[in-house]
Amino acid sequence: MAGIELAGIAHRYHGNDAYSVNPLNQHWQDGGAYALLGPSGCGKTTLLNIISGLLSPTGGKVLFDGQDMTGLRTEQRNIAQVFQFPVVYDTLSVAENLAFPLRNRGLEKLEVSARVKEVLTLLGMTGRGQQQASSLNADDKQKISLGRGLVRTDVNAILFDEPLTVIDPHLKWQLRTELKKIHRQFGHTMIYVTHDQTEALTFADQVVVMYEGSVVQIGTPQQLFDKPQHTFVGSFIGSPGMNIIRCGVDGSDAIIEGNRIPLHQSVTATGDGLELGIRPEHIQLSGSEGVSVEVTVVEDVGKHIVVRTRLAEQEIDVIVREGTAIPERVFLKFDAAKLNLYQDSFLLDSDP
Repeated sequence: MAGIELAGIAHRYHGNDAYSVNPLNQHWQDGGAYALLGPSGCGKTTLLNIISGLLSPTGGKVLFDGQDMTGLRTEQRNIAQVFQFPVVYDTLSVAENLAFPLRNRGLEKLEVSARVKEVLTLLGMTGRGQQQASSLNADDKQKISLGRGLVRTDVNAILFDEPLTVIDPHLKWQLRTELKKIHRQFGHTMIYVTHDQTEALTFADQVVVMYEGSVVQIGTPQQLFDKPQHTFVGSFIGSPGMNIIRCGVDGSDAIIEGNRIPLHQSVTATGDGLELGIRPEHIQLSGSEGVSVEVTVVEDVGKHIVVRTRLAEQEIDVIVREGTAIPERVFLKFDAAKLNLYQDSFLLDSDP
């Protein structure tokens, strides 16, 4: 297990002037469970491959517990990596696939057998150890690939690159639960790449959100939900995401299309690029008070209702309980304590 430090890491691919990963400095603690979350093309897999040694960075250093790993090959870094698509030896049995990395490390036969048995149980494949890997379906092959990454207990870190993409949705939930158990049991440093916010928020203690090659926030799931440091984080996390509304500021009020919205605290903000952020859960519908809006769509998603509204040219989503009556004339009331103010996409600090 190791703490991982990225010192001035940056990368751009040959022939491309733009960085795929913008220069960054990060320290991830020994034994932490981290998720790299972001849309396709944001740089998360590139960053993971730099950590694993599959890719040499354009600049900067990768350190494990203070030791420079930048010039070392993947096998010299003592990490396990699980990829998006299964890597399985079809000519071997399920048990032989799992045993392969242990035998390469020279472990005793009894220790290998015991560890393989544990992982088969973990994967829900007890009794299938002698089955030929070539006969497995895609779900089971990916489970074996995942198991090979988990079978060793001596690694510095385990890296996952969207490992559950091809897995059946029900199995995803089971395997995420098992990964959490493994992390608590062995304390491995784990980094999990995904574009799926549910996977990230349920797996990780700390979520690293990437956008256009940069890390825009690291935090707990609750911190990302309550206080997004960047408008992308607010809009990306949540279903629907945070409302991001163009505004002005006058004293302790935000001004939206001529409407005054009281802020919880005074904020010093001047110039352009101001936006108000509020979660749909923190807006109430009213038939007489607040900001008058037009209802465009009402979506019943079972556990709640999403009311989509329009204020001038700006869209504002509201979440209400199932069965809530929608007034004939709709006004919105904002929870001042849950408002976030942004300038040029970044959160502005409130005055104490």
